[in-house]
Amino acid sequence: MTGKAASEAPVSGPQETAPEPAKVPATEPPGDTAASGEQQHPEPGASAAPQAPAAPAATKPAPPSEDVPSAPLQLTVEDVSPNSVTVSWEPPEKLGRLGIQGYVLEFCREGASEWVPVNARPLMVTQQTVRNLPLGDKFLLRVTAVSSAGAGPPAVLNKPVHIQELIEHPKIRVPRHLRQTYIRHVGEAINLQIPFQGKPKPQASWTHNGNALDSQRVNVRSGDQDSILFIRSAQRSDSGRYELTVRLEGLEAKAAIDILVIEKPGPPSSIKVLDVWGCNANLEWTPPQDTGNTELLGYTVQKADKKSGQWFTVLERYHPTSCTISDLIMGNSYSFRVFSENLCGLSDSATTTKELAHIQKAAFPLNPDVAAKPQGLVERDFSEAPSFTQPLADHTSTPGYSTQLFCSVRASPKPKIIWMKNKMNIQGDPKYRALSDQGICTLEIRRPSPFDSGVYTCKAINVLGEASVDCRLEVKASATH
Repeated sequence: MTGKAASEAPVSGPQETAPEPAKVPATEPPGDTAASGEQQHPEPGASAAPQAPAAPAATKPAPPSEDVPSAPLQLTVEDVSPNSVTVSWEPPEKLGRLGIQGYVLEFCREGASEWVPVNARPLMVTQQTVRNLPLGDKFLLRVTAVSSAGAGPPAVLNKPVHIQELIEHPKIRVPRHLRQTYIRHVGEAINLQIPFQGKPKPQASWTHNGNALDSQRVNVRSGDQDSILFIRSAQRSDSGRYELTVRLEGLEAKAAIDILVIEKPGPPSSIKVLDVWGCNANLEWTPPQDTGNTELLGYTVQKADKKSGQWFTVLERYHPTSCTISDLIMGNSYSFRVFSENLCGLSDSATTTKELAHIQKAAFPLNPDVAAKPQGLVERDFSEAPSFTQPLADHTSTPGYSTQLFCSVRASPKPKIIWMKNKMNIQGDPKYRALSDQGICTLEIRRPSPFDSGVYTCKAINVLGEASVDCRLEVKASATH
């Protein structure tokens, strides 16, 4: 009778489980059961006798509370990846009299009622990873401490865990050459590649001076790690501030790039000769109306005489708008022209003076009554015996590296130079090369060795006398190991 009731418990509905205490005395003999069923008004003594021993006979006693452990403490999510979650916990406050055999971790999809164990048997670990979870789902987790007497109460996470991709904040890395104004010439291509970071894939967008890009002129291609802005042929209207914005789930990063498209400037608006006096001419001009979309670096001023017609540059990158041209030749007539200049170079054309500047032969009238009287010239004798204005200096050299000795001499007439080593003439020795130019005397010693150490003398001789200077050369031997 008892085995049959246990097997039928899962089959019968909830309404049949309530009168379970009435079926407890199934272990008694059948005769007594029938007799008690026929009696409508049992006596108090008769009805109390069979019910008192019924509970301990059919119900398995629950383990004492001190035998099972309490719930684990501080159940915490350590990490969430696109397909797994890692949790950790602390041992329970009460381990029970029998101690614990391990922990059982279970998970349940949000909205479901079935708890799925991660490990079939208890494990003595306080951190576990649940793997192969579907991306985008939410799960509840709980862990239970188990002893030989049974499982204690579970510790449950206070909110579901969302399995999703890790979010990496968007970040833009602007290349170094784009951190200052990016200058291009008209007609050149603009090709900007801006790397960025972020997970999952962020959305990139561009603006030009705060407005949307002109798709007819500007092409944009954005990938997982960078965004490319391309203009095939730049125009001056493409100048301005371009801003890249990278957005990811409410987060965003911005970077601004300034682009300046320039071209050659126009020539000065006008130029004229203000005044001519002596061998000088004073010019003045006005700045160009078009500077090429950038500041001017200055002006280039040129002159040409009427006879040759060849242009010669007088001033370059000259900033003022007026100048005085000097050292003009008397009797010549000159034209002048001015170019503007910016980062692209000189203007394609120049502005030329319309009138010529005539330089008179006689800048000042001569008085015919004043006659030039030649003065007697006294010849001077510049002959001089040799004397050294710069002596030789002691020198230290490294073996294998050519070295030079210098001194300077003054004499008239030009002296003869003789070089000696340790008072021995070294003229004609191919190891030495002696030079003399404008009184500077040089002795070059090719690839010296320690053997070339010694006292070197330079002697100067002319018809009026001689002079000499000495120095010591030391060639240090290379250190050996």
